[in-house]
Amino acid sequence: MSGAAAPVRVGFVVSKAVGKAVVRNRVKRRLRHAVRPALAGLPAGSVLVVRAQTAAAAASYPELQADLARCLDRVGTQGQEAR
Repeated sequence: MSGAAAPVRVGFVVSKAVGKAVVRNRVKRRLRHAVRPALAGLPAGSVLVVRAQTAAAAASYPELQADLARCLDRVGTQGQEAR
């Protein structure tokens, strides 16, 4: 095995409760785009799973981006408290 750091992996869970396929795919695309800038701030080898709630279908991109940032801040803060 090489000495390269393990990549950060991100998965998205968007159930049928969010909407039909077109809506679910739009939510996934928006979330994927919103999470890209945050990848650099996550530790190497991290696994992040993002679960979209039903309200994500009606949310604008800036709202999704703000919610994701808030959640990642909370996770980062809790991780620092545990150390």
